[in-house]
Amino acid sequence: MVQGLGEFNKRWGAIPKAVRLAAQTALEKGATELVADMNKTKPIQEIRVGWTWGEAPKGSIALGSYGEPGQSLRITIYATATTADGAFPAVARWFEFGTSERRTKKGAYRGRIAAHPYFYPVYRARKRRVKSRVTREINKAIKGI
Repeated sequence: MVQGLGEFNKRWGAIPKAVRLAAQTALEKGATELVADMNKTKPIQEIRVGWTWGEAPKGSIALGSYGEPGQSLRITIYATATTADGAFPAVARWFEFGTSERRTKKGAYRGRIAAHPYFYPVYRARKRRVKSRVTREINKAIKGI
């Protein structure tokens, strides 16, 4: 029989748990940083940027989720908005991308919302940093076993 096989199997079995925990903490830290930066640059106070494990609120802008549906490591960063009448998620999208001129059927001018990107530019600027952190933490977890 091979010497050290029991030790190897023990260490090999511990890798998934350690990797999952390391990835989870790195994802949480990255999501918290992204949300903080997005909240600093949002154009109006009614927009709420947050993150959750799982699905984003219906109608909100969401980054692509990291992970498969049904897995515990599926994190979603989203932006939604609330108005005096309640939740109206489209407002977050309007301010991110802007709107064209709007007129009623009678021709009355209803305005235009200029684009004030606050969501995707922050994501693009921080994506590499977050991905590197996740990779680094996973490698540390594997080496630490």
